[in-house]
Amino acid sequence: MEQVLEYFGVLTGLLYLFLEIKQHRSMWIVGFLTSLLYVFIFFFSKIYADMGLNIYYVIISIYGFRKWTSSNKVPETTSEIILYRHLTPLLFAGISSSIFCIFGFLYYILYNFTDSPIPVGDAFTTAVGIVATWMLARRIIEHWIFWIIVNFVSVYLYYLRDLYPTMVLYLCYAVLAVVGLYTWKKKGINTNDSTL
Repeated sequence: MEQVLEYFGVLTGLLYLFLEIKQHRSMWIVGFLTSLLYVFIFFFSKIYADMGLNIYYVIISIYGFRKWTSSNKVPETTSEIILYRHLTPLLFAGISSSIFCIFGFLYYILYNFTDSPIPVGDAFTTAVGIVATWMLARRIIEHWIFWIIVNFVSVYLYYLRDLYPTMVLYLCYAVLAVVGLYTWKKKGINTNDSTL
């Protein structure tokens, strides 16, 4: 049963990333389903922070969908313009501090209160993933750079836990994150609109 969930999660995860690159708001619905599946997959694999991260993804999928559908500036179809904004120095400082604090908290919990075999990596990918998903919901283009790093680290972590289909998924995520960054830059319009 766990393998069936994992393979289905891989398929919905790839669909999610395709929709994210196209900036199609239905990505949030697919992301909701993918994240819900991975809550269980990571629980069975004892990757607890990533399990918690996927609970967060379930919740932020609802937020992201509402945020992307509440603005009349959001593209309705995949053929329209991609809107994004850049990370400011002040926001970068806040994001860096957030990642550091979240990482420290998660590492402490994982190391002291769980049987996690990979507390450092699990805490790192979860901390950065939390922040990168928030950046996506706010259409900050640099979220792709965060995902490239997290996805390559995740490939190694899932290899260590024998989650080979998920490892392949995250390798695809890493490559497609590069494609996503390129696509947003090429087809997108930079805006300073903080309501995005």
